[in-house]
Amino acid sequence: MSPFRAGLAVAATAGLAPVLVAQGLRVRRTTPRLPGATGPRHGSVPGPDPLRLLVVGESTVDGVGARTHEEALTGQLAVALASRLHRGISWRVAGRTGANARTVRSELLDEACREPADLLVVALGVNDTIELRSPGRYRCDLLALVVAARRALGPVPVLLAGVPPLRAFPALPQPLRLVLGLRGEALDTAAATLAALPDVTYCPVPGEVVDPALFAADGFHPGPPGYRLWAGTLADAVGRSLGAPGRAGSAGPNG
Repeated sequence: MSPFRAGLAVAATAGLAPVLVAQGLRVRRTTPRLPGATGPRHGSVPGPDPLRLLVVGESTVDGVGARTHEEALTGQLAVALASRLHRGISWRVAGRTGANARTVRSELLDEACREPADLLVVALGVNDTIELRSPGRYRCDLLALVVAARRALGPVPVLLAGVPPLRAFPALPQPLRLVLGLRGEALDTAAATLAALPDVTYCPVPGEVVDPALFAADGFHPGPPGYRLWAGTLADAVGRSLGAPGRAGSAGPNG
């Protein structure tokens, strides 16, 4: 993201503050509150030499928009990884609706890292955007999370999922959608710089995931088809980083 667009996001936030506050309150009041996914927060995909997958993050990791974690991001990522890597996957979820990068590190990570993992996936950014975190602050919080996780787990590979493009969320009216979209892009650009660290991979959210037809009923979270598409993109990124070429067509429980 260019410095001009980042500056535009800050200026628009200040200049449109009364309108943005009013719209934000209305969205919070009128948007359906969907629960997180139900059922076990761990599972497995059968196969040889199982890879231990840990996914941490906000409501998308909590599985909002899906009935179970098998239909949500982590379960579908496990299936996609098993297909691409030709090995079993043992997966665990540590997600909380409303969490930002700082609270994931301070309140969820210790418990999540008590069991070993071979791959850490981090999916954050929407709440940090809504809370008007600066790109620098978000980058620092993500970096602290990665450092803390590796202190507990060892030098595991880390995949950072990009910040979902809020500019395309159906639940958000204009100009709130535009301003949050710009701010989210700035945080996404900051997160991408962490890919310079050893064994850290950054994977942007593909535009196809924010097709309105793939959203859940709240217009704010993916439904199972959106999670499946996103999971396939993340699995391709893992395959490339581990030296296993991605294959056409993402795998998932429904196809």
